[in-house]
This record gives sequence, C-alpha cells and structure tokens, in this order.
Amino acid sequence: MYIAQAFKGLHDWWRYLLGVLIVFTAWQMVGMIPLGVVLGIKVFETGNIPVTIPDMIEALGSNLFLFLMLVSFAAGLAGVIFSAKVLHKQSFVQLTTARKKIDWSRFWFIFILWGVISSGFVLIDYFFFAPEDYVLNFRLKPFLILAAIAITLIPLQTSFEEYFFRGYLMQGIGVVCKNKWLPLLITSVGFGLMHIANPEVEQLGPVIMVYYIGTGLFLGVLTLMDEGLELALGFHAANNLFTALLVTADWTAFQTDSILKDMSDPDTMALGEIFIPVFVVFPILLFILSKKYNWSNWKDKLIGKVIKPTKEDYKIIE
Repeated sequence: MYIAQAFKGLHDWWRYLLGVLIVFTAWQMVGMIPLGVVLGIKVFETGNIPVTIPDMIEALGSNLFLFLMLVSFAAGLAGVIFSAKVLHKQSFVQLTTARKKIDWSRFWFIFILWGVISSGFVLIDYFFFAPEDYVLNFRLKPFLILAAIAITLIPLQTSFEEYFFRGYLMQGIGVVCKNKWLPLLITSVGFGLMHIANPEVEQLGPVIMVYYIGTGLFLGVLTLMDEGLELALGFHAANNLFTALLVTADWTAFQTDSILKDMSDPDTMALGEIFIPVFVVFPILLFILSKKYNWSNWKDKLIGKVIKPTKEDYKIIE
C-alpha cells in the first residue's frame, strides 16, 4: 500500500521526471550557492582553490563546511516536498506513510535503538579492543557548535535522502513500472552511487559500495515491509547524527569536531567492518522489527505487483 499511495495524486511518468529535475536543481545548484559563495571569498583571500572535500574542510573549518554542506540537503528536501505537493497534488502524509498519520513512535523507537547500538560498537572498540586506534578529540566550544549544527541540520539531510529515494523515487518508479522489486533495486543502487564521491570510496576502494548499496537495500526493505518511511527516517537520522557527534576520521565525508577521532589506517580496515553490518547486523534488525510490528507476506511486499487500489482497498492501515 505504501507505493500505491502515489495513485492518490497525479502520477504521470513525466511528472516524476520533471520532479527529479526540480529536486536536483534545488539540491545541487540552489542549495550549493552558500558553499560556493563562501569558497569563492576564501579563494579571493588566499589564492588557493580547494578541490577535494578535505581541502574544503581545511580552508573553511569543519563546522562551517558541515553547515554549508548540509544546507544543500535542506534545499533538496524542500525540492522533494514542493514536487510532491505541486506536481503530484500529494500530501506530506501520503509521501511518508500508508497510515492515516505519521507514526512518530516508530521513528523514535529505531532512532534510540540504533543510536545506542551504533554508539555501543564504537565505545566497546575504544575501551576494550582497540583504544590505540582512537584519540580524544573533544574541545568544548567546537563540539557545542557541532552539536547545534548536527542536531538541527543532519535530520534534514537524512530526511532528504529518505524522502527522495525511499519516498519520491520508490513511489514514482513503482506506479510507473507496476512492480515493487524494480524500485527497491534502483533506489538502493542509486543511494549507493550517490556516495561514490565520498572520501571513503577513494580510501577503501569500490568494496565500500557493498555497504552503501546494502544500507540502501536495508532501508528500502524497511520502507516496503512497514508501509512507510518512519523506520527508515529514524535509523538514518540516528546513524548520521550519532556518528558525527561521537567519532570522526581524516578520510571520511563527515570530518567533525567530534568526541573521538579514529586514527587507524583505512587501508587495514577489515572487510568484516564493511560486510558484517550488511549481512549480519541489518538482518538481525529486520528480524527484531518484523516481530515487533508483525510483518508478514514478505514476498508480495518486496517483489509483488503494484496495483491501483479500489476505494475499498484504501482502508488506511491503523
């Protein structure tokens, strides 16, 4: 029923194509103007042109760069909401969930659960297994600035990615192609490829794409099985927010004034740190959530056909 929510609005294929152009323009052009202006001023002052993300962070400082980068995602989120409302005459709730209203208890459950688990992994590693791989990076003033930026803007960044990939594109591809497996596959691969310019890819090689695409697939399964974005929104927000505040490294996209700094050599990173989340941790989470929310009929929800519902079918999930 989640993908079928798009049938309640205008769902012509060309509307989705135009919507993607609007979102891309808002995200990568309009949203990048503040970063471009500040970088331009810095180039004028120093004569140095920062090209890579680490160069930009060095030129602007981690907090200012993070703020300006996250602004672009906020603009992209506005583009998604605008496209859904204006092009498709679709409500925000219909873009979010098949339920009558957004279930925030789902968001907060997985936000807290994954925040505790992901932070626990880092702290256990720091205190018990590899303390030599970390240094204490905490400085009160920069950390407080980071916290204000992260708490305010990271949920907008993660919400943009969820509403665009698992929401707008999942519904759009689903109603056009009339199946569920293709939007699940396309949005998962697209989500992974969106990260291909991250510094992690250069440091760790193409194998890191297993993690990115696998995470996209996990979030897509959450969305289809739970008939809404609430769980995907909560997981993604917790993952990025807790990471930004707790640990950073010189070779990651999120280089922040966090509490800890990972000093380990990325070239020696065990493949298990890439494969275990995708093939062990995420399936366990899916099992836990399936029991909590009584998921059933996996085959139809993940690879079944998308059929335009009748009025009787539109009985809202409670």
